[in-house]
Amino acid sequence: MHLTAYPFIKKLEPEALTFLENHIQPVSIPKNTLLFYQGEICDNILWLTSGKVRLYTQSDTIEEITLYTLKAGEQCIVNTASLLSNTNAVASAETLTDIKGYLINAHSVKALSKMSDVYQNYLFSLYQLRFEELTALINDIRFKRLDTRIIEWLEKQPDHLIEITHAQLATELGSSRVVISRLLKDLEQKGTVLLHRGKIEVL
Repeated sequence: MHLTAYPFIKKLEPEALTFLENHIQPVSIPKNTLLFYQGEICDNILWLTSGKVRLYTQSDTIEEITLYTLKAGEQCIVNTASLLSNTNAVASAETLTDIKGYLINAHSVKALSKMSDVYQNYLFSLYQLRFEELTALINDIRFKRLDTRIIEWLEKQPDHLIEITHAQLATELGSSRVVISRLLKDLEQKGTVLLHRGKIEVL
């Protein structure tokens, strides 16, 4: 069991740790795989140990908007909420890279949460973290200019040369490709970015 990316594992009660070891299944999933759709009821929870997963929502008025990116050591609250409450997932999940991790089914998750205070506390901390992120996302969409959001998103990336298309950036920010392309061109003319084919360079 390679769940060292999850800090709560080291604190699990002995009974809960033994239970977990007997009820998880390793998985490897390729890039660009849809893990679940918005509207589905999830019957397993993914514990991600490597790779990235994008959570996004769709509506009649916008094509897609990214809610957050799941990384190693994180558990998805959309996935968790759907499974624990037996309700439809409010977003879809797609692998951004090849991923590895473990699956644990609904019955086992519920049993683990009952027997382990450590795991319960971890779940509560997840909801607090994602609530803050989603609140920030809503505030950005509601109150910030789109060009400011573009710059902030680009500056958060680890490299100055970012491999992303205008359509992908539009999906990240909940806008249209046409609008994003126009604003990026404006930013290039101001010397803020340099546009390449399939890449954006932050100057």
